[in-house]
Amino acid sequence: MSQIDKVLYTAQTHTTGGRDGASRSSDGILDVKLSSPGAGGGGTNPEQLFAAGWSACFIGAMQVAAREMKVALPKDVAVDAEVDLGTNEGGYLLQARLNVSLPGLDRETAQKIVDTGHQYCPYSKATRNNINVVLKLV
Repeated sequence: MSQIDKVLYTAQTHTTGGRDGASRSSDGILDVKLSSPGAGGGGTNPEQLFAAGWSACFIGAMQVAAREMKVALPKDVAVDAEVDLGTNEGGYLLQARLNVSLPGLDRETAQKIVDTGHQYCPYSKATRNNINVVLKLV
């Protein structure tokens, strides 16, 4: 397991009520109502929050990769993240698909940026060999 040498940031949240509760960050910027997936409770769910965080981080990792390759990342770069919550005989599991759009870049360059971003992204590192992840250049 890798160890952090220097902490750059610590996110702090306070959550009550679990999947049908609420979560608030220590700075008050994040303040969300939570609802179970499909329950219609009017709140977001942990899978949506995970998808949003991972896709944002993944774009940042691709920005680093593109800079290193001396390639301008398109301004309209996008990642459509899909996070599935499911079960098997062992209990609940996640799986994910990251559909990456890098318009204007040739396919080979774009694929290299996606692959390198996946190596750099902390969310990708955290899930590697733990859940099924599919990366697709769209």
